[in-house]
Amino acid sequence: MARISVTNLTFCYEGSFDNVFEDVSFTIDTDWKLAFIGRNGKGKTTFLNLLQGKYEYKGSINVPVPTGYFPYKISDNMLGMCASGFMEELKPGCEEWRVICELDKLNVSAEVLYRPFASLSNGERTKVMLALLFSGENDFLLVDEPTDHLDHDARETVKKYLCQKKGFILVSHDRDLLDACTDHVLVLNRQSIEVQSGNFSSWWDNKMKKDNFSRMENKKHLQEISALEKSIKQSRQWANKNESTKIGYDPIKEHDRSMGTRAYIGAKTKKMEKRIKNYEQRIEREIKEKEGLLKDIENPVGLKIKPLVYHKEILVSAKDFTLGYTEEKPLLKDFNFKLEQGERVFLHGKNGCGKTSFIKAVLSASNKQDYGIISSGQISAGAGLVISYINQDTSFLKGNIKEFCTKRGLDESLFCALLRQLDLERVQFVKPFEDYSEGQKKKVLIASSLMTPAHLYIWDEPLNYIDIFTRMQLEELLLKFNPSMILVEHDIRFQEKIATRVINI
Repeated sequence: MARISVTNLTFCYEGSFDNVFEDVSFTIDTDWKLAFIGRNGKGKTTFLNLLQGKYEYKGSINVPVPTGYFPYKISDNMLGMCASGFMEELKPGCEEWRVICELDKLNVSAEVLYRPFASLSNGERTKVMLALLFSGENDFLLVDEPTDHLDHDARETVKKYLCQKKGFILVSHDRDLLDACTDHVLVLNRQSIEVQSGNFSSWWDNKMKKDNFSRMENKKHLQEISALEKSIKQSRQWANKNESTKIGYDPIKEHDRSMGTRAYIGAKTKKMEKRIKNYEQRIEREIKEKEGLLKDIENPVGLKIKPLVYHKEILVSAKDFTLGYTEEKPLLKDFNFKLEQGERVFLHGKNGCGKTSFIKAVLSASNKQDYGIISSGQISAGAGLVISYINQDTSFLKGNIKEFCTKRGLDESLFCALLRQLDLERVQFVKPFEDYSEGQKKKVLIASSLMTPAHLYIWDEPLNYIDIFTRMQLEELLLKFNPSMILVEHDIRFQEKIATRVINI
């Protein structure tokens, strides 16, 4: 066991306004199964790159063991080659027999190493890269989003595989995966970094208790400050009133007053002023104790959506529906489907089974656009049905927020306000989409969909790269407003909370 230590780390991208990390210090062990948690844009992938020495920074990072990073960067040239031909380039010194042993643990045949990499599915590519990553010895491995774009079965395989391993940092927004595979957490809070033993759920429970305690302490301090300020005001009024009687008096009303009374009044006023000063000092102490209490509290703003009410109960229906891209090999055959108002139907199945193709068929039935699908049987969408659609692909996002809003007819100020509620920093508003992370791009698409009043919301893998806190925000939103939806999403926790019905394809 070795220890990785980070001391007084400060890092900022060239040309950026703010530091990603500022005077950060912590220590982690290289045999931990470490969950790395934080909102989109907080610096998780940046920190993994810093561990690999890719950027210059201030402070020190001591990494006493070799590191490896998933996903490997696959060049266009490698796509046309077999993995066995370029493994050595990605992981110098790797031994093919070790990779084959790791593939067996991932329930994949060794023959995937001898097929062109471009011909492999997303799941097969992920498993080959994981097998290569874990084929070494005594490495500390950096695993960044291993389950995005994977179906449920592939996620389960990866989860069971990682459960057998140790000595890694796992960046993931899948709560089920983090709970199953990790024994420590490294958390990028809003203004601090913490390391804690346990998995995501144990950390989250502790955080809820800590946040609740902080809110109660903050409330108590505010009440104390308010009481002290009231006492100061009253004491000052008494002091001023008392001081005003020091010079001049009515000899008839105050016949027993002597010249020595003036000194007594001055001493009494001085005592009151001292009391005021003590109150002010206590207020300063209360304010100092209050500072920082709420700095890391996650208090997401409640989101809103404006679903339209359709004039019929049935929004979409399909009967004996067959679809594919070639007549010889259909993806769906004799498929029956019906969506009623208020339902949130999840399409569940392996990658390539036809979930996205069926969504395209629904869109085609609504907007009459040709998606290149060959189909037979019946599929219909209600006349005048308004659909708000989130594509799983973000590569089409170009330009900036102003251009995006103009093209889609969205109010730019309201759109930016919604992005802030999704915790996108204001500094991002002036950047081109090409500089956004994948999670930030997804938030742009989600915000656009939420701002579009519709009878039906179709979301195709909306949560890829989306942080845990935003997922919880969306869960609360959908349960509150109950829009009619068709969803494809492999986050099992999200599905369990949101789905009114799951259709296995």
